[in-house]
Amino acid sequence: MEAPVSLVSATGDAPGELNTRARATAAIASKFASAVDAESRFPVEAFEAVKAHRLLGIMVPKSLGGEGAGIAEVADVCYLLGQSCASTGMIYAMHQVKVACIIRHMHGSATLERILRKLCAEQLLLASSTTEGKGGGNVRSSEAAIEYQDGRISLERVASVISYGAHADGVVTTARRAADAAAADQVLVVFLKSDYVLTRMQGWNTLGMRGTCSDGYTLKASGAVEQIIPEPYESIHPQTMVPFAHLLWGSVWTGIAASAVGRAQAFIRHVMRQANGQLPPGAAQFTKAVTALRTLRGVLATSLRIFQRNMADPKALSSLEFQSMINTTKVEVSELANSVVLSAMRACGLSGYRCDGEFSIERQLRDVLSAPIMIHNDRILANLATSFLMAPIPASIDD
Repeated sequence: MEAPVSLVSATGDAPGELNTRARATAAIASKFASAVDAESRFPVEAFEAVKAHRLLGIMVPKSLGGEGAGIAEVADVCYLLGQSCASTGMIYAMHQVKVACIIRHMHGSATLERILRKLCAEQLLLASSTTEGKGGGNVRSSEAAIEYQDGRISLERVASVISYGAHADGVVTTARRAADAAAADQVLVVFLKSDYVLTRMQGWNTLGMRGTCSDGYTLKASGAVEQIIPEPYESIHPQTMVPFAHLLWGSVWTGIAASAVGRAQAFIRHVMRQANGQLPPGAAQFTKAVTALRTLRGVLATSLRIFQRNMADPKALSSLEFQSMINTTKVEVSELANSVVLSAMRACGLSGYRCDGEFSIERQLRDVLSAPIMIHNDRILANLATSFLMAPIPASIDD
């Protein structure tokens, strides 16, 4: 079996021209992936290609200068980039999550429409700032509040992580609605680079995903009131932020897993050529990797289809059933991706364990280890436990 190079084969047909652009971009990302990782630097060359192939605005409606691509097409780009350079894929996925939040919740705002037009015309890259201070990974709680004066707003927040913040053209951030608002009474605000100043607080020296450059910053921003997305974040979070994040991040992790399987396959074939067709001991682990990858792709494809069926129904998206499903998907996909990569490394034996050589799976393993702790799986499962306590135990196998 060849390591799959497309995800949407399980979710629909990708537009050929878009797929061609994505593959060309992925080829550039792959060429520089090792340097990006070794130097812990932003994938400059990959994002020059992303912008040259006009991939940043593909989800924006055609009326605003975009291509009107759906989430399945965006997931496929994430998957292709994830196979080539995990940091590039993750940055691209996080950008598209922010774009989706603006598109789906701007309610005809002229200011936000202008920002989207500018994004498409100039291929702007949007960063995400949802992690803050003591709250850590609790994105449904904000410490910093929006201040209002004479039709203008200002915000100062201590962001423990802003991925690729120094390299972005804008930032989309959560904040308390006002100084007297509760921590969970949040808004989502869009600031362009001319609106804010970042002061670096801490660096990003990690096992993997090193090219995301997820440094910590103090963010000082100001802008027009109309730069606040009009819908409350309590609606944006379950209807768009959570499903887009879990599905697009999951596509990147699945791409990493597919890349590892591809290397394991090449290793097994190499050994067989040298041993007159005899399978090496690692062939059993290769089988495990392939079958787990098929399961992983199936889980992700099924969740994509469910979201696509319900994405126009706010009530369905906010339901306990959907939120349980989409959060469980994140846990399953992240854990399965880890299993696939580990099996692929074991299939390659010492050649996979090495940090050099064409069969090394060292970088894929370090990158995929981030998956269970991006919004920690334990946090998700603990939150789901309360909901599951309220649900009846199925009475039959078909329930």
